[in-house]
Amino acid sequence: MSALSARTAPNPWWVGFVCGMATFVDAAATTGIGVALVLFQSFIPGTPGLTPDQVGLLTGVLTAGVAIGSLVGGRLADRFGRRRIFLVTMSLIVLGSLTPFFGVSFGLLLPGIALIGLGVGADLPAALASISEAATDRNRGKILVFSNLLGGFGILLAVLIGINFGQLGEVGGRIMFAAFGGVGLVVLALRLTIPESADWIAARDERRNGVQTVRAERGRLRDFGRPQYRRPFVTLLVYYTLASIAISVAGSFGTFVAVNVAGIPVNEYQTWTLLAMPAAILGAVWFMAVADTTFRMSYYVAGAIAVVVANLVPVVFGFTLPALIVSVVVTTFAGAFCFETIMKVWTQESFPTMLRSTAQGTVYAVARFATAAFNVVTPALLLLNPSAVYVAVSAVAAAGFLIGWIGFRRGVTNAFDVEADVVSASEANASAATLAR
Repeated sequence: MSALSARTAPNPWWVGFVCGMATFVDAAATTGIGVALVLFQSFIPGTPGLTPDQVGLLTGVLTAGVAIGSLVGGRLADRFGRRRIFLVTMSLIVLGSLTPFFGVSFGLLLPGIALIGLGVGADLPAALASISEAATDRNRGKILVFSNLLGGFGILLAVLIGINFGQLGEVGGRIMFAAFGGVGLVVLALRLTIPESADWIAARDERRNGVQTVRAERGRLRDFGRPQYRRPFVTLLVYYTLASIAISVAGSFGTFVAVNVAGIPVNEYQTWTLLAMPAAILGAVWFMAVADTTFRMSYYVAGAIAVVVANLVPVVFGFTLPALIVSVVVTTFAGAFCFETIMKVWTQESFPTMLRSTAQGTVYAVARFATAAFNVVTPALLLLNPSAVYVAVSAVAAAGFLIGWIGFRRGVTNAFDVEADVVSASEANASAATLAR
């Protein structure tokens, strides 16, 4: 890096904070919408409000929007730059947050929640690539964990609003939307202070000038079929999809289970879930200490076992407030070592610049499509037999974590170490021929 670029490059921790605030907004929106939809629910037949089936459908629409946004946004961030896509997607979230102020009927909420889902899905790949490309091998894992921790504070925001305004019904739901929309507006302004990724600019310029480097040449979808990318790509797709399906029950339907299965008021349940916040912070800080070391796989295994066991706690001890809270707290703490954060680290390290956001977005998209399909029927299944649902998701989680361990137990080549390498002459000629056609 030249002296000039060293002086002008943004501080990686500042990039991690601002782009990590996308995770804050995303977590606040996805968690908060789950709470708000319960507050918009009609508990007396014939009165205005959402039905349980509509709650499930809107939750599925949100998840599907995240999936579509991830798939499209990730690819666009590799094609047109991380900064530009991030600004557009955060604007979509802000616009979608205005929806309930025009009404809380199913027809009015549907487009707004879809818009939020698209924005949430599309900004994550761009934000994560910005963070990883501003960092170094010594702090990349730490900053990605830090950015993920900010998502925990987004969940805290949603929980606090549920506690303090849950008794207000529709008004409490509108306050929820206003809160994450307002934070999104602030994040949008802060993002203007961060320039485009230097790695992405270098890859774009090398491609334009015909310089045959790994980061310039590895940008086509078929490159995922190359041996060095195929194994981590397939592993991430399967592992994260299965784990997401399992964890979505507690994440998206925790309040639904508390209210409709255990008979616990929204504000009481949300108050107790505050215990998950220190657990999330402790887990994240602990993982920050090992994320850039050889110990992270050992912590992954321990966290995976704890998450599977925690999901079975309500099955063994009944769907009571203590059992649900223990399950949530343990899952939150242990998940810091084996779920979202380690997936982000693995994805960012496994793929070169012009495939990085595409890979991240695709992994998110496949997982969210699968989760969306499951979310549509989850409320009905929970009302029918909650114990069977929790047993099933525990088995699915175990299978997903096992696949993640098999795929990454021996590690993969860090893409950042070979970004500037020149590709072979034969590969360069093949790439040129492909572009010419």
